[in-house]
Amino acid sequence: MQKQSLVPRALALVLGVAVFAFSGAASADPPARIARLGYTAGAVSFSPAGENDWVQAVVNRPLSNGDRLWVDAGARAEIQDGGSMLRLNANTSVSVLNLDDRITQLQLTQGILNIRVRRLAAGQVLEVDTPNLAFTLRQSGDYRIAVDPDGNATDVIVRQGQAEVSGQGAGYIVDAQQGYRFRGSDLRDNEFFAAPRPDEFDRWAGERDRVFDNSVSARYVSRDVVGYQDLDANGSWRVDANYGNVWIPSRVAADWVPYRDGHWAWVDPWGWTWVDNAPWGFAVSHYGRWANLGSTWCWVPGPVRSTAYYAPALVVFVGGDNFRLTLSSGNVGGVAWFPLAPREVYRPSYPASRTYFENVNRSNTVINNTVINNTYNTYNTTNVTNVVYANRQVPGAVIAVPRNTFVQSQSVAGARVRLSGTQLAGAPLVSAPRVMPTEQSVHGAGGPRERPPGRVFERPVVAVTAPPAPHPGFAAQQQQLTLNPGKPLDDAARKELKPGAAAALAPVIKVLAPAPAAPSAAPPAAPALLPAARPVAPVPQMAPQPVKPGLPVTPPQERRGNADQRAGGPQRAQAVAPSPAQRVVEPRPIAPQVVPSAPATPVPPQRLTPPKPALPSQVAVPAAAPGATQLAPRPPVAASKPAPPPAQIPAEPKAQQHGPGPARGNDQQRAPPVPSPVPHVPEPRLNAPQVAAPAAAPAARPVEPRPPVAVHRPAPAPGAEPHGPASRPAVSRPNEMENGRDAVKRQDENREPKR
Repeated sequence: MQKQSLVPRALALVLGVAVFAFSGAASADPPARIARLGYTAGAVSFSPAGENDWVQAVVNRPLSNGDRLWVDAGARAEIQDGGSMLRLNANTSVSVLNLDDRITQLQLTQGILNIRVRRLAAGQVLEVDTPNLAFTLRQSGDYRIAVDPDGNATDVIVRQGQAEVSGQGAGYIVDAQQGYRFRGSDLRDNEFFAAPRPDEFDRWAGERDRVFDNSVSARYVSRDVVGYQDLDANGSWRVDANYGNVWIPSRVAADWVPYRDGHWAWVDPWGWTWVDNAPWGFAVSHYGRWANLGSTWCWVPGPVRSTAYYAPALVVFVGGDNFRLTLSSGNVGGVAWFPLAPREVYRPSYPASRTYFENVNRSNTVINNTVINNTYNTYNTTNVTNVVYANRQVPGAVIAVPRNTFVQSQSVAGARVRLSGTQLAGAPLVSAPRVMPTEQSVHGAGGPRERPPGRVFERPVVAVTAPPAPHPGFAAQQQQLTLNPGKPLDDAARKELKPGAAAALAPVIKVLAPAPAAPSAAPPAAPALLPAARPVAPVPQMAPQPVKPGLPVTPPQERRGNADQRAGGPQRAQAVAPSPAQRVVEPRPIAPQVVPSAPATPVPPQRLTPPKPALPSQVAVPAAAPGATQLAPRPPVAASKPAPPPAQIPAEPKAQQHGPGPARGNDQQRAPPVPSPVPHVPEPRLNAPQVAAPAAAPAARPVEPRPPVAVHRPAPAPGAEPHGPASRPAVSRPNEMENGRDAVKRQDENREPKR
């Protein structure tokens, strides 16, 4: 019974180990996407991941995690990652923090970055981390980010699309046609400015965008293929009976063959990678297949509607450890290769799962399921046998160079060695040459360059997404790479390495804590993470003022109540944590938070609203504080005029009662009025002095007036304003009353008919 019980346990253990091994292999798959250095003009420097040396950047160099670029004065560069174009202006520094199938995360510590996002797949994001904020893009559009040379401020401009800016304890949504400047890392110090007109750098980026948008090659290739727009001006498309749509390069030499004009470099995590010299050589080297039609080479793309998978080089290598080349100086070790043809299987030299193995082949060619299954079961073997490759038989298709040329990333075209049929017939086929890379293999073919200012890449940046661990560098991997030459390390082995000296130069990332999850019930009135702010009355909106270069206008926000912020002065927008299901139109101030050791938690982003000009006839009424009693608005109090001397002010008699309705005069004073030594202040006038029309007296029962107190009243000066009943209290005048009675009596006598 004991032996029988051990059998299920053993089976379970074996299955568990198998599942763990499979999951580990799946997690070690390299990303399907890659970034490409697609254009350079001027002095552009490049530093590989984990290295401290700088070399001249080379077009078509693949960019992966940890790579850095510095665009010097008067230079420009362009990075392509499939659905996005990122243009770097002069004096700009960019580092690749994270690049996989889900995210493109860059570090921008100085300079100007122009981003054109053409397409983002579901779940993909593009994040740019600066010393002040994390700029996240989740939809297509046109964006511009600028970091000043000191790293104290970041300008973000959204011309098309929508972006999120995140900082310590705050987050905002910036809509199209809006620009903001942020200082500090908590986003409290921000200023709105109108999006400026495109400058020379923007116009150059727009011209390249138009070429991309009008590309003819987009009809024949997957949109994930990096660099397909460069095929339009360097070749033509035709229809072949066997392969369908094919592309044929123009202006190439008569003896030209694929994978001849360029060099080899060591790029983690793929290992040996081909870098083509032609500006159109990236797409045709890392996607699709090459076919020979008579004396013409044509490139056959993969299925148009599939997600394209990047491959370091779609070739088959010839020769093993003892493969030799005959030169004038003697026999030397050599490396040879030829391009894969349509319907042939690519065998990665790096660790890959079965899912990745199928995707990297099916996305680049049309292939049989049986061939895929049979090849995967044997693709980890050293030598390739029992496979007939079409291009191996094409004259001149196999390219061979000395091993030193291959390892030192030297030009292949100048060192090419022709092989005889005898040499090819007996040489084995391998997925990758067993050649140990060197430091020069990591740097590539670019010559040495001076290091950019060290302070540029040492500035800490704010990030929403935590990037992977820094690359340990080539020196830290060198010992393990010698155990299996030509095969790169997997992620697990690379993470166990002790970082080299270059790891001290890794960027400092302030990763924001994740935002709180949305509650299932109604959100509380006051957020638990941020203290409630003291309610204050808002200031009225003001029209944007003209913007001077480098000095944008601050949007009017709610008044904080500080002594240094006066009504009508520039205000700073403050963030508060609203309900995740709501959009806050205006950011509201929060109390300062002091977090000495941990970064503040970001809140769900609010929408930044630029100031709107107020109409001249509008009068801003402050909003009532929460819970306060709403009072009727009072008219503004105008400055009163100086009161006349007491001797010229008549005493107010007792108000006359005129029945229902508003009383005239002072109803609380019942005694006969006497002259008061206190000057009487009349009711303020709302507008400029006007002649008030006398109001009609309400119908009332006549009451005998009391004898008024006679006072001396000087005659008004010429041009003085007459006083109407609406602007002064009622004062009885005996002469006027008597004259009024006589006039009424005469009117009655005139109306009475004569008998």
